[in-house]
Amino acid sequence: MQRKLSSRHMQMIALGGTIGVGLFMGAGATIKWTGPSVLIAYIIAGLFLYMIMRALGEMLYIDPATGSF
Repeated sequence: MQRKLSSRHMQMIALGGTIGVGLFMGAGATIKWTGPSVLIAYIIAGLFLYMIMRALGEMLYIDPATGSF
């Protein structure tokens, strides 16, 4: 097993870290102004995103050909 990451992998890790930090830094002021309703909205959006990703994974598992969905 190789332990080497390609530059593409490093860029995706850096992009994800930047987006995550920006989301939480921006969310701090919003949570302070609106209260827990923003957290509930984030949880609902996260659940929808999770369900969509699961559905895409199942579609890929059933028909793993290129261009299957």
